[in-house]
Amino acid sequence: MIKGAHDASPDVANINSDSDSTGDPIFTPPDSEYRFPTSRLPEHPQRRNSPSPLRLSSLPANIKEELLPERQQQVHFDEEEDQSASGSGLEEDEGDEMAGRPSMHRPSGGLSNTPLLRDDKEGRRGRTDYESPEGSARPPFVARRSTFRSRSPTYPVPENATRRKYIYAAFFLGLSLISFVVQTETAVYIQHELKWNKHYAMLWLTHSSWSLLWPMQLLIIRIQKRKLSWPAFWRRHKYLIRTTAQMVQSQDLHLTTTTTSKSPWPYMLKTTAFVTTFLTVAGGSWYVAVDMTSPSDLTAIYNCSAFFAYVFSIWLLHDKLRFDKMFSVGLAIVGVLVVAYGDKEDPKTPGQHGGASGGKPGGSGPANNRLVGNIIIGIGSVLYGLYEVLYKKLACPPEGTSPGRGMIFANTFGTMIGLFTLTVLWIPLPILHVMDVERFELPHGKAAGLLTISTLSNAIFSGSFLVLMSLTSPVLSSVAALLTIFLVAIVDWLITNKPLSAAAIVGGCLIIVAFAMLSWATYREMDQERKKREEEDEVPGSDMDEDA
Repeated sequence: MIKGAHDASPDVANINSDSDSTGDPIFTPPDSEYRFPTSRLPEHPQRRNSPSPLRLSSLPANIKEELLPERQQQVHFDEEEDQSASGSGLEEDEGDEMAGRPSMHRPSGGLSNTPLLRDDKEGRRGRTDYESPEGSARPPFVARRSTFRSRSPTYPVPENATRRKYIYAAFFLGLSLISFVVQTETAVYIQHELKWNKHYAMLWLTHSSWSLLWPMQLLIIRIQKRKLSWPAFWRRHKYLIRTTAQMVQSQDLHLTTTTTSKSPWPYMLKTTAFVTTFLTVAGGSWYVAVDMTSPSDLTAIYNCSAFFAYVFSIWLLHDKLRFDKMFSVGLAIVGVLVVAYGDKEDPKTPGQHGGASGGKPGGSGPANNRLVGNIIIGIGSVLYGLYEVLYKKLACPPEGTSPGRGMIFANTFGTMIGLFTLTVLWIPLPILHVMDVERFELPHGKAAGLLTISTLSNAIFSGSFLVLMSLTSPVLSSVAALLTIFLVAIVDWLITNKPLSAAAIVGGCLIIVAFAMLSWATYREMDQERKKREEEDEVPGSDMDEDA
């Protein structure tokens, strides 16, 4: 090891140097002094001119500068300490942690605690000077350690974090809208044209398809990280999922030792069962009411879930009651009402659980027990809004999480919902079959192919919708889902060449304006919360701020 000469105690030999005819110093290791007599022997001329590995001229240029005569007093070789360090077997990171601990072989002179680096601001690595009562340059190690561990570390948040979240959210919004339109068109064709009306079977198949979200995501990430070996990739991916689950459980970005030592999976399993129950009941109410009420009522009432999502966000997520957000949600619901009741033809209503309704002239199908159907779909609307808020509160990482981490965990939780549905919620199928409420039959031929497309489209929509809720808010996601009503009408116009009605155009424009207003309000709110968190994390006058 190389240390300052003032670190050496008097009983440790310094570097012995001599000069030859060329003027180059000759260095002799300190332990060689004790192997030869102290008297100087006459030097042979050939020996003086022979090349030696210890001559300055035979060393590289960067080492020459360190071993110039004027710098000889700054270095010495501590052979004893080098051997102890090389035989310790510590890894690099462990060595860094041990670097601050006092060594048994370290000299204890008055200048032993002087920093090795020169006292200039450019050469220092952010350390400030300290003066202890004993006069040493730094306080004792124990005092410094307690000061460093006195508070949790802070993690810098990029200024464009909110913008990055919205870029991710915009991508998944577009993906969800496209997949939702495909699911709606195929579901309407299967139910109306191919007459495969198995409501609970379609609900079970659709939600079970969510189990494909994590495998598809893993494949995409693996392709992106294909240069990384599989063991390293798998280890990093498991670590990211586990730590994010611990953040979800503790609702804290800064994990403590107690948090990391506790498995998050019991909590995640309970949360999955709880959230999936609300989702399934809400979806089941839609299928129950679809044959009892009119498609217009179904569209208008069920899409009021955006309003209930805002109400539950204020209650459970402690969102502030803001006029701009309240006005945006109200305007979106007005747009839905205009589309639902302003046209002679029942609107084609996309179902977020795999089914769809409408697409036929108004009054063409019987609406038996319309009041009961409206009550059932109203309950489903409330439960679906509650499901969105519960997912945000119980299964999403806290604010400040990176968009990539939030996206990966959203699809992972979607897979957990799919596996719970696949392995548990199949139980009603044989019961409904035996009671002759719904005969279980697998689709065949064209119906099977279209059902596969519809199911996979719903899986893509649901995964994108979960990511959207995780990155933004349940209210914004609910209003964004209303865009599909207008988008489905446009697709029908392109396919059938049937022009859009005035009600569809006016209602669609109202929904778009409401979504734009709510997006801007949510963006400002998220940016303000980010700046507030940064101000709370800053502790002026702390030694960590000085080190930075």
